[in-house]
Amino acid sequence: MTRQRFEEIAEDAFDHLPDELKLRVENVQVVVEDYPTPEQLRRVRLKSREQLLGLYEGVPLSQRGTWYGITPTLPDRISLFQMNIEAVCRTENEVEQKIRAVLIHEIAHHFGMDEQQIQKAGY
Repeated sequence: MTRQRFEEIAEDAFDHLPDELKLRVENVQVVVEDYPTPEQLRRVRLKSREQLLGLYEGVPLSQRGTWYGITPTLPDRISLFQMNIEAVCRTENEVEQKIRAVLIHEIAHHFGMDEQQIQKAGY
């Protein structure tokens, strides 16, 4: 799948998220990369770049104090790793479903949820 098509699917997935999620996302950039960087892997304590489908990097909403945004603040970042997502999918429809699931999972981190809370919520 081309990068352009993958990005179109990701944008459509975000656009079709429930409003209660989408409208609470603040100062977040969604990007598509082939694979995670070595630094990203170290940060999440993984050795294989193929294991990670997505990653949230930033200051979760639950940890933003009154200081947040006083100075220019770079956006948080949600990375979707195209090669890894495609590797676990067989069809474009599966890619669409996986992108949506990964996006929701990473947005949950943006809201301040940890892995256990996300799994308990069904994501």
